[in-house]
Order: sequence, then C-alpha cells, then structure tokens
Amino acid sequence: MSPASVYDFQARQIDGQDISLSAFKGQPLLIVNTASKCGFTPQLAGLEELHQRYAAQGLVVLGFPCNQFGSQDPGSDSEIASFCELKYHLTFKMMSKIDVNGPTAHPLYQWLASQAPGLLGSKSLKWNFTKFLVSRQGQVLKRYAPLDKPADLAQDIEAALATAA
Repeated sequence: MSPASVYDFQARQIDGQDISLSAFKGQPLLIVNTASKCGFTPQLAGLEELHQRYAAQGLVVLGFPCNQFGSQDPGSDSEIASFCELKYHLTFKMMSKIDVNGPTAHPLYQWLASQAPGLLGSKSLKWNFTKFLVSRQGQVLKRYAPLDKPADLAQDIEAALATAA
C-alpha cells in the first residue's frame, strides 16, 4: 500500500530515537536535506529563524543530514549534532543522517520527490538544502531549490499556517 501522506512515515532523530511523523499531524512541516560543509550551510541560521518565528503557530522544521552531495556531511550523527548546536544553536529537529537519492534513499524522500518533482520532472534531488513544504494534511505543497533562501519561504509558510487542519 502506498503512503497517503507524510504522516505514514517514520524517521530516526539525530539522538537515535525513532519517531513517527504522525506525531506532527495537523502541523505544517518544512523538510530539508542539510549538510555541515556546504556552501549553503549558512541556511541553517535561516531555517532556525523560521523555526523561531513560526513554531508557536505550529510549523515543524525537520533537518535531514545527507552526505550524498560532494561528501559534505561526512561526520557521525553526534558530530553533526554538536556542529549544529555549537555553530548555529539549532533548536529545530535534526534527524539522523540519510540518503535522499538512489536505491538507498529514505522512503520519506522517495515519496517527497515523487509528490513534488524538480525541474523537468526530475525525482532526484540535485543538491543539499532542497526544501519541501508540507501542509497540515500531510501533503506536499511545494518543493524549493537549494538556492531558495529560507526567508523567501515565509509567505508560503504563512499560507500553510493559515489553513485549517
């Protein structure tokens, strides 16, 4: 049976604890594949700003470290967690490192890419910091390119927050 929404998936948090995404039912999600040594890594600060600004209204930001693009996140989960805390003081949820493309891609990312293909219908992600905005109903609203700065997503996030669960 194919997944009906993002809430049909499980993921592992960076601390090793498994979590069902159904825990976020009724909340918009911003799901991002991250990397610690990428030219886009400073976007972590912008993602944290979105989290600080909209968490009280229900937004959940989920960061998924990935080492598939230029080996830009080679560290262990604990090293990645330390980097994110020390350098960016992140308080949004960081998840365990995953693959986002190919046969070993996490099922969540396989689903996200199929729901919101990229340029020219591509199902694969092109680089770190590809972002997916998910509605309160668990459906993908929009896919954003790595070049899209977190602040540029504010209007779409506000629209997602304004809809009923």
